[in-house]
Amino acid sequence: MIVDESMILGEAARRVLSSMAVTTASAGTLHELSRAFEMHRVPDLLIVNVTPDLTGWQVAVRVERAGYRGRVLAFVDALDDTKIQYLTQLPNVDCVARPSSTALLEQVLKQALRAAKTSAERSLPAPIRPAYHGIIGESSQMADIFARIAKVAVGDVNVCIHGESGTGKELIARAIHYASPRRDRPLITLDCTTIPEGLMESHLFGHVRGAFTGATEHREGVFSLAHTGTLFIDELGELSPSLQAKLLRVIQTREFSKVGGSKPIRTDIRLITATNKDLKAAVAQGTFREDLYYRVAVFMIKVPALRERTEDIPRLVDHFLQRFAGLYGKPVTQVAPVTLKRMMALPWPGNVRQLENFLEQAVVLAEGDTLTDRDLFAGDPSSAVAAPSPVLSGLFEAGLPLSEVERRHILRTLHKVHGNRTEAARLLQISVRCLQYKLKAYGRDVDASTGSDRGLVPSGS
Repeated sequence: MIVDESMILGEAARRVLSSMAVTTASAGTLHELSRAFEMHRVPDLLIVNVTPDLTGWQVAVRVERAGYRGRVLAFVDALDDTKIQYLTQLPNVDCVARPSSTALLEQVLKQALRAAKTSAERSLPAPIRPAYHGIIGESSQMADIFARIAKVAVGDVNVCIHGESGTGKELIARAIHYASPRRDRPLITLDCTTIPEGLMESHLFGHVRGAFTGATEHREGVFSLAHTGTLFIDELGELSPSLQAKLLRVIQTREFSKVGGSKPIRTDIRLITATNKDLKAAVAQGTFREDLYYRVAVFMIKVPALRERTEDIPRLVDHFLQRFAGLYGKPVTQVAPVTLKRMMALPWPGNVRQLENFLEQAVVLAEGDTLTDRDLFAGDPSSAVAAPSPVLSGLFEAGLPLSEVERRHILRTLHKVHGNRTEAARLLQISVRCLQYKLKAYGRDVDASTGSDRGLVPSGS
């Protein structure tokens, strides 16, 4: 697998490897690489072009966190560059000066392939127990969902995933895509709750320059971006009646036109939708088109709420503890049995997402290796019952100084956008310069790839 944000060296490596009959895959960003690891698409050889924007530290963190034990070939500007010092500490990484010719590149790649073939460990270590395409669950309800995913993935039938917020509908959509014949084609996601109604048509179908005020350039919509791949439309029930009609027409004709354009564009996609609403009830109420319902819900998958599969909670807890303990450098390894029993008795109205946020906060604040009632509930198990706000969860506590609240919010925002400071500044509505100033004030040892920090998150405050 080749990771190269510039795509120049990556494309050259792909051509050389193809001439050697070696199958390749590409990940344009570290986030795409992480998604591939989560889906257990693990390469024998990982090739990384370490650029100024893709530091050795970021690569090391992702490789180490994923547990990848195959060979890593890292192309760098200079072998003495301080940016790669963390990378060189990993035993399975070979740092090589960026080749100056195709012949030299071919020689380096041949050596790396030989090393990969003789490597004793070439894949991710087995997780605590196997996950299905990144989905955690051993209950009978989840076994049924896994079976349905396997059946529906092989074809192109439209799928509608129904479940409460936080149940993992997007994970199921991704599992269907990566188990399908379109797995190597684009997977494009559109969340209807995050886009203003006036811009939704443009996001769906794209627009031509001058189509409306502010349309200064051409834009591709998700139907164009997902061509030959999979389009996942989340919270479909939020679409307006007029857009429901236009979506229906695209499904029927496999054609659409950009906003402001007249030329019909053919589309070849696999459509997966999701909703937390009862679409049948919406049809009866007249808020959702019946003909569209039968088009999108050819195959339905009902995702159970977490309270309906409490036997999966221990495994989910293990999974999240392992992730967050590594992320924040904490020694937490388990939840006390009596505390886990209480967790299994809670209704979890925010479902798996609430459990995840709840455990992340607990790990950040933990001091020992075992989480107890005091760590999780502050002595009151009912404190976990209310569904948390996605923005506020794990952020505010009584008595925290305002500066500490701001610090936590900034670091968690960075974590959410995988260290992209420009995007974090946009979400925080501050300038990038202001964000950099604040990060410098928090300390120098900040992991820009995740927004986590070493020694910055308080141990018990």
